[in-house]
Amino acid sequence: MKKNMQFMFIALGLFASCSDDDKDNSQETVTFTSDFSTDLDGWEGDFADYPAGEEDFYELDYALSALPEPLNEDDNALMQTGNNHSDDLFMFIKKKVTGLEPNKTYSLAFTVEFATNAPEGSIGIGGSPASSVYIKAGASTAEPEKELDDDNYYRMNIDKGNQASGGANMLVLGDFSNGTENEIYTLVTLTSEESITVETDDMGEAWIILGTDSGFEATTTIYYTTIKVDFK
Repeated sequence: MKKNMQFMFIALGLFASCSDDDKDNSQETVTFTSDFSTDLDGWEGDFADYPAGEEDFYELDYALSALPEPLNEDDNALMQTGNNHSDDLFMFIKKKVTGLEPNKTYSLAFTVEFATNAPEGSIGIGGSPASSVYIKAGASTAEPEKELDDDNYYRMNIDKGNQASGGANMLVLGDFSNGTENEIYTLVTLTSEESITVETDDMGEAWIILGTDSGFEATTTIYYTTIKVDFK
């Protein structure tokens, strides 16, 4: 009888151990990080919510760039800029991530560091250059792209929400404020307070996207320095 009881305890212990291992595996986190120290690391830039053919008028651009003064100009960043004549310009960057499990739903958490020169509490045309420019992050199974609508405007093919509101594919991380009273470039870090989910495709791939959704009717220039995304 004692031997049988000992066997049962051992078997139950092995079962519990296996269950714990399965639980740990189901919660495994895969992390993708870009720091733009030498290149764009596969990130692409684009723009939406503006009329077709007006790229020069909106002064749209993105590139690998040195950080501006007074930050360390020896450090690189992904620079993106645009002049928001439409009062709704969306500037975004995107990247395909690979090596995930196929057809699996992941929960994503974002940590983003960027440089901004918009003073906290500042006032501008149409809105604040700080609190009326919203930093968003998200993901999609399909590639996020701009598409031309019937009004000859470029709109996104994913649900990013609009300005202060998030959508099914993007969260609002915060605004463009530099946390100071001065118009000086400062490094700011935002972390997602909630998660967003995405399902990978048959190849174990998905797209991540970040952007600025602006109600400030002038130029916004952002320098992304580090982007970290956890897939759980």
